[in-house]
Amino acid sequence: MKIILDAMGGDFAPEAPVLGAIQAAKDFGAQVTLVGRGEEILEAMRKNGIDNLPDGVEIANADDVVDMHDDPAKVIRKKPNSSMVQGLKMLSDGLGDAFISAGSTGALLSGATLLVKRVKGVRRAAMGPAMPNKAGGKTVLLDCGANAECTPEFLLQFGVIGTLYARKTLGIQNPRVGLLNIGTEDTKGTPLQKEAYALLTEAKEKGLVNFIGNVEGREVLLGGVDVVVCDGFSGNVLLKSIEGTAMYMGSLMKHKIFKRNFFSKIGYLLCKPGVDAVMKLMDYREIGGTQFLGIKKPVIKAHGASDALAFRNAVHQAMEAAANDFTQELEQGLRELAPKKENADD
Repeated sequence: MKIILDAMGGDFAPEAPVLGAIQAAKDFGAQVTLVGRGEEILEAMRKNGIDNLPDGVEIANADDVVDMHDDPAKVIRKKPNSSMVQGLKMLSDGLGDAFISAGSTGALLSGATLLVKRVKGVRRAAMGPAMPNKAGGKTVLLDCGANAECTPEFLLQFGVIGTLYARKTLGIQNPRVGLLNIGTEDTKGTPLQKEAYALLTEAKEKGLVNFIGNVEGREVLLGGVDVVVCDGFSGNVLLKSIEGTAMYMGSLMKHKIFKRNFFSKIGYLLCKPGVDAVMKLMDYREIGGTQFLGIKKPVIKAHGASDALAFRNAVHQAMEAAANDFTQELEQGLRELAPKKENADD
């Protein structure tokens, strides 16, 4: 399986993506194509004592780089030779099975939509991370940042996309779908939530989604729902809040509890394996990235602050996404929704 990786995207490029790709090739047997400025990629390798390209890793030169301030809608036209655009073109042309970038989210979504294309019937691709929960499983949250403004029809589709994704990749046969809201009552929320609630209820009656109603943000981690549907603005705020809480709690335990005195330090040594295991569950680096659900081939958005470990795991995630492709199931599910999307801009 060949994974295409944007070597110039992210805060620590090209060193982090290069080292992550090399480690992934070693650990998972992945074939990784690093797209970017060839000489800078080689220099990053030499800096870390690697004089030759390891087995399974190759370079595809791209002279330009997409900047975080570039207009996402103009990137393909203005920077066709950038590592991101070239990588997406390679994926579209069948030169790889999945693409990863830690670059601009907007530019990556725009490029994936225009070059790789959406699955037939999908109106907007959504970012759908799978968050660990108290029940021991995972909760899919979509959208978490791709679409800041949504229509009720978008949220309806997110429910179908999330259902099929959870079924295919998480093995949940009848995923519980909830609509993110400020309360569980069906009268809660803005017109967006109220209209989406009605559409999801109709979809439940058709047997397309197992809609359980409105859910509050805490249910993402408590495990009271398998798929949480929301607009990208709310989802991103929720996701970043969870990340920040996990980081704060980790620091709190380490510095305010376990390092208070000699005896607490002894306790920390005894508890350390368990504490480390918990923090690992919430570490974005262990997940790798977030897939754009609804794009014909897997496109993974890695965190902008990804280090080598995060890129290594993003490659593994991309391999799993390619192996668990659910495009056909998604097209079928959206065909069954056809009466509710007559004005869809396919």
